[in-house]
Amino acid sequence: MIVAQLEGQPLVRWDWVFDHLDDIWNATAEHLALTGIALGLGLLISVGLSLLARRYRKTYTPITWVTGILYTIPSLALFSILVPITGLSIVTAEVGLVSYTLLILIRNIVAGLDGVSPAIREAAEGMGYTPRKILLEIEIPLALPVIIAGIRIASVTTIGLVTVAAIIGKGGLGFFILQGLRRFFTTEIVVGAVGSVVLAVVIDLSLVMIERALTPWARAKVTL
Repeated sequence: MIVAQLEGQPLVRWDWVFDHLDDIWNATAEHLALTGIALGLGLLISVGLSLLARRYRKTYTPITWVTGILYTIPSLALFSILVPITGLSIVTAEVGLVSYTLLILIRNIVAGLDGVSPAIREAAEGMGYTPRKILLEIEIPLALPVIIAGIRIASVTTIGLVTVAAIIGKGGLGFFILQGLRRFFTTEIVVGAVGSVVLAVVIDLSLVMIERALTPWARAKVTL
């Protein structure tokens, strides 16, 4: 029945799209805001946990174990668990979204820092660098390619998950997908789906450009 109703209409009604440009823009802005907040909070928490795990190696396994469990919980199930506690709010959406970024970011941050050659650390210590200065001025810059790779994966994953948050009324472009399915209106489905994909591609390319700007030495190494 659903397929029959969907087949009886054009894939995209451009008149509807042009009439709802303001709604599409607002949904895109909400999508970006939800994604940005989730990545920002996720990165902040992940940096703290990664530094803890690196300083006290025994904590790395339990940290990744807990964040791994959070990552494996289906998004619909997680939102359903949170709604009775935090309601149909942005808090519910962000708690769920942030939890899915942690495992990816923590693994990449730790891997990036561990990838710095011990010889470089020893040389810095010999020059009188403090552990904090070594971390901020040597290890983090050298680990940036791996860290940003994790941020890229987390951002694309989060953009996709934001669409699922439409079930609690906080889904950005996912709102159109949900509405389209309810009304059997393919135009809304296409707008939500294509918009999310385009957003993911734009964010990913932007992060690539940021990585290149922050790590010119990496490009020079590849050229050589």
